[in-house]
Amino acid sequence: MYNAVVKRTSISLPNELALTLDREARRRGVSISEVARNALAAHFELDGSGPRAVPFAGVVDLDEVPWGSEIDTALRTSWAADVERDR
Repeated sequence: MYNAVVKRTSISLPNELALTLDREARRRGVSISEVARNALAAHFELDGSGPRAVPFAGVVDLDEVPWGSEIDTALRTSWAADVERDR
């Protein structure tokens, strides 16, 4: 699946999840790492076909992007007309 340089990572898993991962690797006849890579790629929708879509990119049409603490107010103001129209 991956033809790139890989980074070795260690993670801590609850016993039940670790056992499930091990059983699945044995069932498929592949390494635990392969099962984990496939599961993570599927979860994050990474199929290798290019950049993945950013789900909320472009949902706000503002001249200036607000800081995090101001986003709720900016969204409320920006979306007010859309919400009212959809009622």
